[in-house]
Amino acid sequence: MRILVTGGAGFIGSHYVRTLLGPDSPDPHAEVTVLDALTYAGRRDNLPAAAPGFSFVQGDVCDGPLVDELAAHHDHIVHFAAESHVDRSIADPAAFIRTNVLGTQTLLDAALRHGRRVVLVSTDEVYGSIDRGAWTEDAPLAPRSPYSASKASADLLALAQHRTHGLDVRITRSSNTYGTHQYPEKIIPLFVARLLRGERVPLYGDGRNVRDWLHVDDHVAGVDLVRREGRAGEVYHIAGGTELSNRELTGRLLALLGAGWDRVAYVADRPGHDLRYALDDRKIRALGHRTLREFTEGLKETVEWYVRHPQWWAGAVSGPPTDAGTPLTSR
Repeated sequence: MRILVTGGAGFIGSHYVRTLLGPDSPDPHAEVTVLDALTYAGRRDNLPAAAPGFSFVQGDVCDGPLVDELAAHHDHIVHFAAESHVDRSIADPAAFIRTNVLGTQTLLDAALRHGRRVVLVSTDEVYGSIDRGAWTEDAPLAPRSPYSASKASADLLALAQHRTHGLDVRITRSSNTYGTHQYPEKIIPLFVARLLRGERVPLYGDGRNVRDWLHVDDHVAGVDLVRREGRAGEVYHIAGGTELSNRELTGRLLALLGAGWDRVAYVADRPGHDLRYALDDRKIRALGHRTLREFTEGLKETVEWYVRHPQWWAGAVSGPPTDAGTPLTSR
């Protein structure tokens, strides 16, 4: 089996690649190629320097001839490549439209020409906010940021290619994902890095925004299960099962690092900040998926990894310590 992984040098993509190449791989004979542009959040050192059946191509998912050539020589495509930070999308939506929409269309066109299976990795944010209960896979999309709008557009393009041309495309939508190797613009690695540097951490509004947290190991296991066992044209939710407000999460991070609430700076809320996300994941559980990583232990292990690897994140939060720093999204 030859698998092309776009965005495989980023946070979740690199975990997926390391899982496929690892001793407990669900597909131990897979040959894996990573296509990644190595923009600010993608790092070559997230991936093996060399491994049997592994190759790396630096390139842009919007590069039609390159994507077509790679699609021609692979059986399955797992599409992680995306701009993913909500705050950046508010400041520069054009970059999100280019990568998330045009890049996805470029990939879908190549997959259709060569008859390839595509797994499109998406997000719970495409549904907007939900006050109570949980979204099911047939819920209407109601994105409220340029990021989530671009991901919803990619999802709809993929489903349209299936319905129009019969392309074998499967979509996963996940909860907030945490773990090691996550670029420190997202709440967990950024808060950890700033607390370790003696800085205060910025918390949006009153911290009431609620997210469901999913360990990256459980996320990539769900993605690969859908690749192997899912059905063409279907959407599958991958949920974590641990809902926390941003204030509750902040409290846990402070406790793990021995810091007090005096290290928190409350900042003006982000425009259009969704209050709560929640996914009903019964559909993927029917395929056999289970959430195996308990949040308390997973968070502790994640924090300890950032403590032990300051060289990994130092460049991303370089410069003198600040009083509060840049506001951030909970995504």
